[in-house]
Amino acid sequence: MISIRSTDSQSAARTGVMHLPHGDVEVPAFMPVGTNGTVKAMLHKAIADIGYPLILGNTYHLYLRPGTEVIEKFGSLHQFSGWKGNILTDSGGFQVFSLSPFRKITEEGVSFRSHIDGSRHKFTPETAVDVQTILGSDIQMQLDVCTPPGISHKEALHALELTTAWAKRAKARRAEKEESYQGNLFGIVQGNFFEDLRKRSAEELAELDLPGYAIGGLSVGEEASVFRDFLHYTAPLLPADKPKYVMGIGTPDYMLEAMEAGIDVFDCVYPSRVARNGTCFTPEGMLNLKNARFKDDQRPLQEGCPCPACTTYSRSYMRHLFVAREILGPMLATHHNLQFLYSMMADARQAIQEKRFASFKTEFLERFRGKV
Repeated sequence: MISIRSTDSQSAARTGVMHLPHGDVEVPAFMPVGTNGTVKAMLHKAIADIGYPLILGNTYHLYLRPGTEVIEKFGSLHQFSGWKGNILTDSGGFQVFSLSPFRKITEEGVSFRSHIDGSRHKFTPETAVDVQTILGSDIQMQLDVCTPPGISHKEALHALELTTAWAKRAKARRAEKEESYQGNLFGIVQGNFFEDLRKRSAEELAELDLPGYAIGGLSVGEEASVFRDFLHYTAPLLPADKPKYVMGIGTPDYMLEAMEAGIDVFDCVYPSRVARNGTCFTPEGMLNLKNARFKDDQRPLQEGCPCPACTTYSRSYMRHLFVAREILGPMLATHHNLQFLYSMMADARQAIQEKRFASFKTEFLERFRGKV
């Protein structure tokens, strides 16, 4: 499923191509998040024009609204939404994890109440595969048990055992759909913040020989140093000839750390969420456009950026849009942030190919962490 093109000389960073039903994806790659079948404040065409070939949708949200019966009539989420590229769908495990007061986990699966209307539902590993098959996901994630920091070894072990058992059931269900569905099932490594459990989870999932693997249970509230340590511990445990995915990271420092560990794909709502609140990425750091110091600033957000915000408007005008609460502001800022990350990915891939990723990472972050 993945062809490795080059590796860095001083780290595990690598470049390659991930082969998916709706086209190839150059990695490392960031995936914009389109939870409800749309990346907020962006046209699909604009996402594709930037160059993104892969976005993320969420099984939990799409299952509840508009519902699988609606999407099934269109044939897939691609046809329903008009997106012509690839789609990865989260199984819904993290969303159910976030609804801890309203869910119950058993060996069979997880029962939960909808955050929309309080209705009761049940997801099993088989249900997650079935729903994502209807969505036509190019990559679908197994149902897993995501755990927060601070739990006991015993609790983490139980979550791991359920996740492994559910992966086996998901693989069996996926095999039943081989002829009619071309999507790829990824397993999710759990184990919380215990090295022995991370190792066990990675080994058990590797035995299943799935098309790809994600590292789950990171970036869930732990300290940055803990994230870094467990990222670098877990990533080498995954099969080198399969895509590696870390879920839920979307800031340059975390993404560059993940690339250094050999991660191929990552996603997060952060870049588009902060854009809607008036915060934009620049090479010199984050710009809060609501700040009064930009009232008369005639410069673009970023010199040389090809996005519509930078090629057409000033920081002063962008600030005005947010102060006036005009919807164009979030649209332009979101486009800019996604363009910024796409360009960063392209630069990082080139640095890996040229065996200079370590210096690229250092120089990028030194500049990014400075004051604008």
